Amino acid sequence: MVSKKKKIIVLSVMMVLLVATGFLNVALNNSTPTQPTSGEVSTANFFTTYRADRQATRNQEILYLDAIISSETATAEAKQLAESQKVELVKMMEQELVLEGLIKAKGFEDTIVTMTTSNINVIVKDASLEATEVAQIVEIIQDSTGKDIDNIKIMPVE
Repeated sequence: MVSKKKKIIVLSVMMVLLVATGFLNVALNNSTPTQPTSGEVSTANFFTTYRADRQATRNQEILYLDAIISSETATAEAKQLAESQKVELVKMMEQELVLEGLIKAKGFEDTIVTMTTSNINVIVKDASLEATEVAQIVEIIQDSTGKDIDNIKIMPVE
């Protein structure tokens, strides 16, 4: 009975640390004001910062899952769940990268794709998007993922 309590405490502490890391990441990134000299510098910073934040968060998630997988006190069920979550996370990361490359190949300057199990968000570096451009992006995503158009959000960023 005591070992179950220890497992719960360890997992709870790891979750608190993960949340604290995310909070500090957001707080520290928002506390450093930058003075962009033009809209392009600001947009470039947005895409660079977003990618760096996404990668840092994903690295933390993978470390958390690896800790569960390698834990001697974790149950076989918890280890199996952590392994499947890690595999799913890696698959989403790879698919996001492929989608970003395919969208850029259509002539868009820069893009960020984020996926969840139900939704796909696309941020495109463009002042505004024509209906044909949106259709191109939707087609790429639907062909690659099979997601319904209702689950695809496309946002232009100048």
